[in-house]
Amino acid sequence: MGVVNEDKGGVIPSEAQKPAGIKPRISDILAGEKSTIVEQLTPYLPADLIGGSLPHVPGAEDEAVWNAAAQACGSEKVHYTYSVDEGRVWYLACPSSSLASNPDSWCPLAAALPGESEHWDKETVYLYEQEGIASALRWDPETMRMQVYLGASRTILPRVQSMDANFVTINPKIADIKSWRSRSLHTEKLSRAMVRVLFFSGLGVNFIAALILLISLISMGFVQRDLDGVKQQTDAAALALMENAAGVMQSDTIKHMVRVQQLLDKLAPYNGYLVRYQVAGNKTEWDAIVPMSVSEQAKRDTTFPEVKPSGGVRLIVPKAKIEDDDHVRLKGTR
Repeated sequence: MGVVNEDKGGVIPSEAQKPAGIKPRISDILAGEKSTIVEQLTPYLPADLIGGSLPHVPGAEDEAVWNAAAQACGSEKVHYTYSVDEGRVWYLACPSSSLASNPDSWCPLAAALPGESEHWDKETVYLYEQEGIASALRWDPETMRMQVYLGASRTILPRVQSMDANFVTINPKIADIKSWRSRSLHTEKLSRAMVRVLFFSGLGVNFIAALILLISLISMGFVQRDLDGVKQQTDAAALALMENAAGVMQSDTIKHMVRVQQLLDKLAPYNGYLVRYQVAGNKTEWDAIVPMSVSEQAKRDTTFPEVKPSGGVRLIVPKAKIEDDDHVRLKGTR
């Protein structure tokens, strides 16, 4: 919808009909260049404008358009814009040097690409004129190839008007803005964004590390260390460990081995043998088997009991128990 301008006899776009400005991208925000983005671009018609179409490969539109534009312009530094429609990519491009005097600009002819706001059909010729230079965008009726005409208005307009086709003049005030793309500028912007992200990430990590260190130092200042109590506990644990070690070293194993050997030596003359030697606390019990003929003599033998380590003798009266017809069991205690 528009409002009628009675003074000029034309139609001007309303506020709601004005095209939206260029919004900052994520790369612009990450690179810290959001404030440098010019939202309202100026319409400009480059002198070296070219156009064409390519098969659409999803995800590879920028790569394909840049490669085709770089070959057509003979330089990798190109500005391009494109649209995708009916399985093909339609693009316009120009050398970056053509925009030397108009860096913050856009080409209104891009609004007539298939799928854009000013495109009606491929049988229509789209015109745009600026400062004595005219351009036309049309599709060949036989091959349906996109053709771009560019030159002085006095030569281009008569030539285009002689064509048997409908004509539409593009109004940049109501057309949707299609900004230029530049691969080299985009790559440099991503590099700046990456450096900025890494810088602030490292700064954040260092800040968190410093904060953790500060909290640790403050916590250590509030800790009350009872060194005397720790020392007493350490001394007690060391003393208990030494006592346990001394107890282990003072084993009665050797003493009982000596006693067993003494018993074996005493039983040997009687043709007897030791069958049990048991230690229960401080009490020792043993059983021996001897022939019945020597049992009385063994019981009267006062040197038969065990000998103390000090060399003294403690008499123990063995008890005899008949095992079978020829042997008896002697039992002794200490």
